[in-house]
Amino acid sequence: MSKVFFADMRASHKENLFDKITKLLTLCGLQQRVTQDDLTAVKIHFGEKGNSAFIRPIFARRVVDELKKLGAKPFLTDSSTLYPGERKEAVSALACGIENGFAYAVVGVPLIISDGLRGVTETTVPVDGELLQEVYIGTEIVEADALVALSHFKCHELTGFGGAIKNLGMGCASRKGKLVQHSTVAPVVAAKHCTACGLCIKACAHDAIVITDGTAVIDAAKCAGCSRCITVCPTKAVNIQWNEAVDLVMKKMAEYALGAVSNKQGKTVYLNFITQVSPACDCYGHCDAPIVNDIGICASTDPVALDQACADLVNGARGNEGSALKSGHEPGGDKFRGVWPDIPWEVQLEHAEKIGLGSRRYEMIRL
Repeated sequence: MSKVFFADMRASHKENLFDKITKLLTLCGLQQRVTQDDLTAVKIHFGEKGNSAFIRPIFARRVVDELKKLGAKPFLTDSSTLYPGERKEAVSALACGIENGFAYAVVGVPLIISDGLRGVTETTVPVDGELLQEVYIGTEIVEADALVALSHFKCHELTGFGGAIKNLGMGCASRKGKLVQHSTVAPVVAAKHCTACGLCIKACAHDAIVITDGTAVIDAAKCAGCSRCITVCPTKAVNIQWNEAVDLVMKKMAEYALGAVSNKQGKTVYLNFITQVSPACDCYGHCDAPIVNDIGICASTDPVALDQACADLVNGARGNEGSALKSGHEPGGDKFRGVWPDIPWEVQLEHAEKIGLGSRRYEMIRL
């Protein structure tokens, strides 16, 4: 049974939320898990422009300060997105992160995009999964000596909720890794939007694209799934085929999470912030009203136990009227199905436990 440490949102002149973050890190044994000169990845979602539900940069700063006290060398990291948007490559992603408050003057450390300039700097990591035998993880995550994952716990339109498992599985994968999780086929070109500019041909490293009758055409047999073509297309004519079943997406995500930390045994700590529990992912350029009131911060060395505990806390709360929550408002009601009724969110927890990422059984220790 794994230990999960919980701090509620109460504060006073004797103890504020930053003090509680320090206590949570200490209880998780950060001082034994991170040592002098460890290059330490602090995995966090920088948020999309227009969104405000992501973890506050000043909370990340407290984690950074505690790592520095131990002599570690932390850096904040996120990865490029699979879809076209504000964070599709490193330059735009870093600019977005800085504009959302993750500037050096605030967080005190550099920002590094884990999968390189264009989302293709990856390391192939072997895993003993049910679906996958290898995963593609951002190289800077793999190369880091230690990892602290700071996850905003909220609902998610594809996985029911997003927490530590998603932050590791989706958030540490390269663009190719993200495509593997979401799709089983090559991207497709929408002819009506294609201008035959040829940028996708230049970007493709596998000679999988040609111009036919004034339209780019992708040869699925040659496509390696790197998805460079998606992000370079100026008219967004190259599209992901979101064809994977949601239960398989969650299983692949769990196996990617396992790969992301496979070389960091005893060198990881996880914090979930159950605040502004929005109905959808922080990748959107907006955030809707929270479905429950702020609950607190949980920490553990077991990401599965942590996510299970956070899910239980959210479901144990009273749902907010007037939010996107359609059912399950009562304490004990299923909040995630109350927003996304067709998503079997338990799958990610069940599979993560099955493959050895962690345990769903936990002991909650309240500060």
